[in-house]
Amino acid sequence: MTANEKTIAAFETRIRQMILRFQQLKKENEDLYGMVQKGEQELAQLREKLEQQQNDYNSLKMAKMIEITDGDLSGAKERLSKLIRDVNKCIAILSDENQ
Repeated sequence: MTANEKTIAAFETRIRQMILRFQQLKKENEDLYGMVQKGEQELAQLREKLEQQQNDYNSLKMAKMIEITDGDLSGAKERLSKLIRDVNKCIAILSDENQ
């Protein structure tokens, strides 16, 4: 084998190694992108679940505030009046902001 043939053979070997390495890196990159996408999907699901739980909590809190028991009618009226005042304050603030 001549020096040129040896150089060409070494070059071909290096090219094959680079192609194999490129294919490995490409596969690894695809796997990593898949993991990121899966993580983003899980995060979106958890955010939706958190939002639903917060809504449920707020509904329960509101139900508890207006819950009327036999001996607590006056307390319930007071809590309801307070809620109405709070809503009116919010409406007033929103009205001021829009003007």
